[in-house]
Amino acid sequence: MIGWAAQGFAAGVRAWCAGSAVAVASPDVSKHDRLAVIGPVDDAARLTADVLAEVGPSYRPFGDEALIRELAERVPGLKFSASFGWMDAHEVPDLTTTAAWLAGDDGLEELLTEASPSSYAWPGHPGVRRWAAVTGERGELLSIAADAWSAPEIGFLAGVATHPVARGKGLSRQVCAFVTAELVKRHGRVGLMVDADNAAAIAVYERLGYTYRRVAAASVRS
Repeated sequence: MIGWAAQGFAAGVRAWCAGSAVAVASPDVSKHDRLAVIGPVDDAARLTADVLAEVGPSYRPFGDEALIRELAERVPGLKFSASFGWMDAHEVPDLTTTAAWLAGDDGLEELLTEASPSSYAWPGHPGVRRWAAVTGERGELLSIAADAWSAPEIGFLAGVATHPVARGKGLSRQVCAFVTAELVKRHGRVGLMVDADNAAAIAVYERLGYTYRRVAAASVRS
């Protein structure tokens, strides 16, 4: 996750270390200003407190759930926000798919608004690079997914949505398989974030070769 958060050290990304802990601050990545943290809890707590004092309260520490829970207890002003899943894969899925990259953004906002209004990835937003879709006979969008906030050494899959009338047909698996394959070929690995209680989505990703890891985020109390 640290490699993903670094975003190839694009403009605005900063990194710190203290003892055996490392923190990387990335602005506006997957909807939030994120502060990825790894390392022993004692070192990580001191480092997180120092970095937050420097970068400001908009940054949300995230990392392995056990570490984030400890940081929420130890770092003054920090509170535990949510646990979720980080999943990644490094192999091309063995699945035939009709999905393909789209030439434009037509219809994407309408589908997301209807099928996944809480999506972090939207067409035209910073870091959202391109969209793939499974389409119907008339070219209508049935299931979509995005290449968004990918880093040089790890791609990132986001914005998965399937039209209500097309659900239950395995189309989300097809479009995710296509994007996964494309990102693995380009970056060597691909990651995504998923709600911990979304068992159906987790099962789809696991069938595509992803492994699940419990992570969490914290935030500064207002």
